[in-house]
Amino acid sequence: MMTTMTNDRETKAVAPGAVPGKALLQLDGLTKVFETEEVETHALSNIQLTIRQNEWVAIVGPSGSGKSTLLAVLGLLDTATRGSYLLDGRSVLELSPTDRAKVRNQHIGFIFQSFNLIGDLTVFENVELPLTYRGLPAQERKQRVERALERVGMAHRARHLPGQLSGGQQQRVAVARAVAGDPLILLADEPTGNLDSKNGEAVMQLLSDLHKAGSTLCMVTHDPAHARIATRTVSLFDGRVVQDEQLR
Repeated sequence: MMTTMTNDRETKAVAPGAVPGKALLQLDGLTKVFETEEVETHALSNIQLTIRQNEWVAIVGPSGSGKSTLLAVLGLLDTATRGSYLLDGRSVLELSPTDRAKVRNQHIGFIFQSFNLIGDLTVFENVELPLTYRGLPAQERKQRVERALERVGMAHRARHLPGQLSGGQQQRVAVARAVAGDPLILLADEPTGNLDSKNGEAVMQLLSDLHKAGSTLCMVTHDPAHARIATRTVSLFDGRVVQDEQLR
């Protein structure tokens, strides 16, 4: 019998530094094909991948290898052409658009290269917004936002607008927004791509701290040094997994 998604707090009950646990994401034969009248492009081909609780997986590969497409499918921002995708034991490829949006909001945290903060909302309001869509009570939203901002060292900027922050600070707010909902997994797409080296290293340290505290991460990166910080690297080439290396 297909299992349903567990409560997010139960799923996150992992001791800091624990070895990987149960499978959270399972891809079997996942294929994504883009078709036009003249050409058929296989962006992903027969992907077999399992990501377990408390892993930190870095997705690497040259431009055009399918990294961002894979992350979009994992985050339910795009759908596969064929294959299977289980998220916490539940098949998610056949969900309706409404149910996909609900699963995204409740179980997946996103960290984008471009921050994606809303300019006319304060830091607090940016972090709170996904929780509002979830329908959480105001007091619980407040507690979650405050806790998330404390974790990323941005509580003192709660009433500032994004335009009043540095790039590194904006990415910290984006991380707070991602973790406030206590997701099953954090998906990061080139999280340091728009940052200088100093701020990039600070964000990587923040992600490392989150992983040590029990978070599961899947990160697309072009930086080999950042990939080596993860516990595992998965290399793509022409839409296929060509190497899957356990680092620690």
